[in-house]
Amino acid sequence: MGDLYERDFYRWATEQAARMREKQLELEALGIDWTNVAEELDTLGRSEKRELRTRLGVLLLHLLKWLYQPTHQSISWRLTIEEQHDSVAEILADNPSLKPMLDPTLKEVYKDARRKAISESGLGQGAFPPDCPWTSAHVLDSNFLP
Repeated sequence: MGDLYERDFYRWATEQAARMREKQLELEALGIDWTNVAEELDTLGRSEKRELRTRLGVLLLHLLKWLYQPTHQSISWRLTIEEQHDSVAEILADNPSLKPMLDPTLKEVYKDARRKAISESGLGQGAFPPDCPWTSAHVLDSNFLP
């Protein structure tokens, strides 16, 4: 289990929470507040997933602005894109079991990134595609700039 903790924290946390729930009676006999400990482990796992969503959202927002506002491109935007690429890669390296969730998460997060891009850019809704124009491979490629 210690090895899984190092290789994939998200999976470790969710598995530990499930095991605690399975061993409810034994843990209660030991005086362990299993319900709340299991809930805390689930919360830790969810925080990794939430962090991935947040980083993807910022990345998509800046990719949209980069593509649709070429006259506003700046070093700051490029650095934000690079930082978010690095952060997403680090989260996925630490939590490989989140990788299968990447495509659905990308689709969900894109809607919010698009809304923010519309608001921040002043461009109308028609300026941005309704669905994410990039695959997860594009988004994860640290050299990708649309």
